[in-house]
Amino acid sequence: MARVKKKIRQEQLIEKVKNKPFLTDEELAKQLDVSVQTIRLDRLELGIPELRGRIRKMAENAQNKVKAIQSNEVVGELIDLELGHSGISLLKITEDMVFGKTQIAKGHFMFSQADSLAMAIVDAPMAVTGVANVKYKVPVHVGEKLIAKAEIVKVRGNKYFIWVKTHNETQEVFRAKFIVVSWGEK
Repeated sequence: MARVKKKIRQEQLIEKVKNKPFLTDEELAKQLDVSVQTIRLDRLELGIPELRGRIRKMAENAQNKVKAIQSNEVVGELIDLELGHSGISLLKITEDMVFGKTQIAKGHFMFSQADSLAMAIVDAPMAVTGVANVKYKVPVHVGEKLIAKAEIVKVRGNKYFIWVKTHNETQEVFRAKFIVVSWGEK
């Protein structure tokens, strides 16, 4: 009976990591109602790397795909990129990114993360932001990890309509709609 449970748990673990690669061992343990050590043993047995390893591998794959801007110009760490479709980046808020008095993150960091990610997913040699409509939803503080997900929702000629949603660990903190204009041949 224990073997069946283990097999089912490991299948659930694979599915959870596939759907949400940013989950820590602690979060996985809580969701699967087992110890952190059990998660680590299961990961080892299944060949699933730890969180840092998963992020590093995704980032290395994504960095090589960027066309419209240089990959090092993406604000935050580029995690996933499907040119012409979608992308994901990760930004950790540090002390130098917040206002001294309120300890709330400066908005231009979230905007820059979203804007550079939007340009990175465009499959063209050059792209610029033509229009931006942004909404800051809740304050962000030091230590929070922001995950931005961009998706091209429509293309009209050389204009890409891109939505970017940025979440911390629990909720959406920022969202933007961009019209990115591309030049050059695909």
